[in-house]
Amino acid sequence: MDKIDFKKIDKPFYTARTDRWELVDVPERQFLAVEGQGDPQTSPAYSTAVSALYSLSYGLKFRSKSVHGRDYVVGPLEGLWWADDMEAYRAGDRAAWKWRMMIRQPDWITDTDLEAVRPAVLGKLKGQAEAGANAETLQAAVLTSYREGSSLQRLYFGRYVDEAPLLVDLHDRFMPEHGYQPDGLHHEIYLNDPRKVAPEKIRTLLRQPVRSLA
Repeated sequence: MDKIDFKKIDKPFYTARTDRWELVDVPERQFLAVEGQGDPQTSPAYSTAVSALYSLSYGLKFRSKSVHGRDYVVGPLEGLWWADDMEAYRAGDRAAWKWRMMIRQPDWITDTDLEAVRPAVLGKLKGQAEAGANAETLQAAVLTSYREGSSLQRLYFGRYVDEAPLLVDLHDRFMPEHGYQPDGLHHEIYLNDPRKVAPEKIRTLLRQPVRSLA
């Protein structure tokens, strides 16, 4: 059974230059998603959301193999980020940040598949101290389609908290100089596990949907 790897078959959308912003046209994709708010470094809601996404994603992968006869690599964690007051976002007021954490799913995965695996994942929570919060988050996870279209992206190496200068450069210099304005939410794709690599080797694809002012 062949195993599909999104990062290989859609390579232009999982890698980019490190020295400049590049324009890409991102097609519609399907994701498993959970929304919340809070500092990703300290918020229990954030860590619970990430855990739920991975648990359900692996459940869907195993169901795909047994029911659909198709296998794939579970995709990387992704996040859409915003704030009601975007100055809070730019200023790094992380407690005010809102997020939609996501993991890409194949097109053949359906709501029927999700509802089939959800009870098994929920069943594993019995007896855990945070079972209630985890169960609520698992129930909140949904399959959703998302199309970014025209977007600027750039590959960043380093700690997440040090991304700010690049984002300021994007919004305050690059977009005005090239006639673009934001047309969607800031998007990050986390290409490796920060627990397993040195801080300077953390790889994050930064992406911003835009529209031309021309």
